[in-house]
Amino acid sequence: MSSRSQTRWPLPDESTPGLVLEPFSAEPNIKTRVYAALKHAIAEMDIYATQENTWLDERLLAERLNVSRTPIREAIAMLEQQGFVKSIARRGIIVLRKTKREVIEMIQVWAALEGMAARLISLNASRKDIDRLRKIFEEFHEGHAPGDYLSEYSEANLRFHQTLIEMTGSQTLQQMTENILLHVRGIRKITIGRDDRASQSIKDHLAIIDALEKRETELAEKLCRDHTLGLADYVEKHSKGIFA
Repeated sequence: MSSRSQTRWPLPDESTPGLVLEPFSAEPNIKTRVYAALKHAIAEMDIYATQENTWLDERLLAERLNVSRTPIREAIAMLEQQGFVKSIARRGIIVLRKTKREVIEMIQVWAALEGMAARLISLNASRKDIDRLRKIFEEFHEGHAPGDYLSEYSEANLRFHQTLIEMTGSQTLQQMTENILLHVRGIRKITIGRDDRASQSIKDHLAIIDALEKRETELAEKLCRDHTLGLADYVEKHSKGIFA
């Protein structure tokens, strides 16, 4: 059997990246809590860091969360309906990875939604709220360049894009981007260190913030949309090693 099919959920003492879950006691809304915990943990995974599949084990999940396997199964069923995981007969539960074409389409959808987020922020957000975006990058400068601190910048980059959506206050936008986040987040993290993309990335971000501060709504929307569409173009042309 290949290493792909052998890959299983990492045990707590293994060094390979896995879900970070804290146990909690059973209570009436346990199914909802298990679902929320699993969904959050899966969204935080870097599933594109390796071409091997990530498999989930119901027994280990139940042990980690200190619950029975029934709410685990119920939560898995909900996650499967949303396209996060897939149950495969006699093999287990796999965290779903998207194809190159699917990821590109998801990034394009994100670009449209993020452009709308920039528009809403420009029209409605306070200057104090917009300052939150600038503070994300305040530690980066000529002596602390993004390309020299890729891990730090990667986290700042992801935080910027997530904050844009959150700042709109739109539950609809947040819900629409929630299921896309797992895949776009992973691709951003992988590609940010390639071809000096980090240097261009921070320039794009600061230009977006400038436009938001000046309430240049059309420009902010365009810059934001074009920035993310640039990621789609990059994946289209330079996706070697990302997809199986």
